[in-house]
Amino acid sequence: MIHIYIGWIGAILFAICAVPQVIKTWKTKKADDLSGLFLLFWLFGELFTFTYIIVDDVILNITHFPLYVNYFFNTLLVIYLLYAKKYY
Repeated sequence: MIHIYIGWIGAILFAICAVPQVIKTWKTKKADDLSGLFLLFWLFGELFTFTYIIVDDVILNITHFPLYVNYFFNTLLVIYLLYAKKYY
């Protein structure tokens, strides 16, 4: 049972680790110091891993909700950072 809490804590920490960068970028309206290639790799890494987890969970008939939260939230954050990189 403790592993469920550990999974949720880890997923939440990973999900929010980009929040300080998003807040800074939103406040300053500057994203020139962010690497576009890094952001693209991050986005595709999130999308491919999220897809893998969902497909694997469907095949195995299980769910990993902490991972879903992590990858979904991170995907939203990196999409914002890519938007900021392009328009700020």
